[in-house]
Amino acid sequence: MSKRLRLLIILALVAFGAAAIYPTVRWYFFVSEADKLLAQSSRIEIRDWAQAEARSALDELRRAAAAGDALPEEYRFLIPAAREYLTALGEPVPDQWSATDALRGFRDEAEAFTVLEQHYRSQILELKDLKERIVQLGLDLSGGISVTLEADEANLAERLGQQPTQAQLAEAIELAMEIIRNRIDRFGVTEPQIRQAENNRIVIEIPGDDDRERVNAFLLGRGSLNFHIVHDEATAQLIQLQNRQPGWSPDIDGVPEFIPAGAVVREYVTRDEYGIDERVRWIVIYEDITENGLDGQYITDAQVARDPLTNRPTVNFVLNTQGADEFALLTRDNVGNSMAIVMDDKVRAYARIQEEIPTGQVRITGFDQEQAANIALVLRTAALPVTLEVVNQQVVGATLGETAIRVGLQSIALGFGLVILFMLLYYKGAGFVADVALILNLFFILAVLSAFNLTLTLTSVAGIILTVGLAVDANVIIFERVKEEYRLGKGARASVRAGFDKAFWTVLDANITTFIAALFLSQLGSGPVQGFAITLAVGVMSSMFTALVVTRLFFDFTTETLRREKLSIAWRLS
Repeated sequence: MSKRLRLLIILALVAFGAAAIYPTVRWYFFVSEADKLLAQSSRIEIRDWAQAEARSALDELRRAAAAGDALPEEYRFLIPAAREYLTALGEPVPDQWSATDALRGFRDEAEAFTVLEQHYRSQILELKDLKERIVQLGLDLSGGISVTLEADEANLAERLGQQPTQAQLAEAIELAMEIIRNRIDRFGVTEPQIRQAENNRIVIEIPGDDDRERVNAFLLGRGSLNFHIVHDEATAQLIQLQNRQPGWSPDIDGVPEFIPAGAVVREYVTRDEYGIDERVRWIVIYEDITENGLDGQYITDAQVARDPLTNRPTVNFVLNTQGADEFALLTRDNVGNSMAIVMDDKVRAYARIQEEIPTGQVRITGFDQEQAANIALVLRTAALPVTLEVVNQQVVGATLGETAIRVGLQSIALGFGLVILFMLLYYKGAGFVADVALILNLFFILAVLSAFNLTLTLTSVAGIILTVGLAVDANVIIFERVKEEYRLGKGARASVRAGFDKAFWTVLDANITTFIAALFLSQLGSGPVQGFAITLAVGVMSSMFTALVVTRLFFDFTTETLRREKLSIAWRLS
């Protein structure tokens, strides 16, 4: 392989590493703690924050417009949208924008509020996306709770009246995971990592939260799914109020007086393009399902189908005998009214009742394919409930994590410094080359961890520390071989070539055996063992590349391009 090709490969890997490690560096060193907290908040908290910021900004723009002030610098992001609207109307576009001009560039204040909210929301969602591309800290470093839940197969069999098939059990577990995800926002918990494990288990890691009771509250309950009759008259008044006052919320502004007794305000949500529950509006429903609703436990199945005439997606669900009878009475008494599907106090869908439905086979329309799939999933949540039992729960304090990070970084820095010092003192110029290779080795390790969004645990830190100690092992073997050839009287170029050739298989054998062991550990182990194995495997491959390619390029450049006849590789060797 030519020197130019090797140089291009190294530069390409360095460029890739820089691009991979940039999100991690930016997150940990250039994002403020306040923004980190916001980015790690639940999705509902982010939405509420963005709406509060938008309301505050709109109030400030109103005051600035009333005073005839210029558009504040922090709101100049409104100019492109306002300019586009004024141009479409054929109105003159000002050279110097005032607050009045900015508000005039929108159809109404509701549109200005939407643009403001999208701006603030996109800022945090960008940071949230950045966080998904960094080296994550495990619970042992960040603190939090690790919970392992197991699905109660016997309880599911009792509910179904038969032994569940593997497909039914898998679907029940999937739906249980969906319930947990849907509850995260309501409880204001930082987004956890949820994954399905073997033996019908679900593993959930919740960083930064060590309140067992609070976590158990949303992990163990089965959730609620009900059908509620919508109070259409009060909802119409409430929609008018929301149009007059963008960003209106009952939590901030209180429940209006026109909401009748027995009715409650609930938010109607849909999933936006980011997968976030987005509030469409607030609506009014009757709270008591015994008189004006139906419990979702009567659902036995729910599927997505298509209307044979319009080919539009439909959601079809089936009720058991008791549910069918109650649903027939409910729909007969409320023809012309709207019915809402409410899950965990959020309206997921609602539609007008056209006629009595006596068969227990219900079809609802008016959704696109994705919305229909989401609603069917919500309905099936009630069709296959499964009891979850905690089989393991571990709490790690954040203080322990901070101590582990500090000690780990100190260990890496101390080991790194001692290795660099030893190589410089013992191998002189060649030691400097090995130190450069060691720095690149650590750089490549962090780049790979970032590129694959791997989680850094305490054992991973141990793997990095071990890699620092082993990183120069290949260089030591190569340097000693080169010294032997040099002592035999060979020239610098011949000594380098012979030393690398003779050391190649020794270095390869030693590292391959270590890599195979690390590979098996990563596949057969779990948790801390897996983290250590992955870090070690990455470190072994990286150190082997830097020793055989990077170090060789330095020596070849010195002896072949610069044509130096002497090697700086030992004190008593010249």
